[in-house]
Amino acid sequence: MSAVHENEARRRQRLRYQIRLKAHGRPRLSVFRSGKHIYAQVIDDAAGRTLAAASSLDAGLRSALKTGADKAAAAAVGKLVAERAKEAGVTQVVFDRGAYMYHGRVKALAEAARESGLDF
Repeated sequence: MSAVHENEARRRQRLRYQIRLKAHGRPRLSVFRSGKHIYAQVIDDAAGRTLAAASSLDAGLRSALKTGADKAAAAAVGKLVAERAKEAGVTQVVFDRGAYMYHGRVKALAEAARESGLDF
């Protein structure tokens, strides 16, 4: 494994540990971004299941978005995952940005989820 991958793995592990300490039983809003799309899930780690999920590949969003790899797509995914989480009865989450910086698409997704009613 290269040094870059080792550093990312260490960062991801360190972040997950901090999230686990601060979660206090709340589910986590996990974000994954690729070069073309962005994905978000609300995960209940205690039960080991996904409560709500959304991505820029969802049929309703895909037709409405120009691309899945910009801030507008991230904001739409954030709004959609927040709505689905509220339908599942989740209002408080812990934000898990993974190894990504809180900037750009990740920040846009988080802010849209907050505006749509998720508390974190």
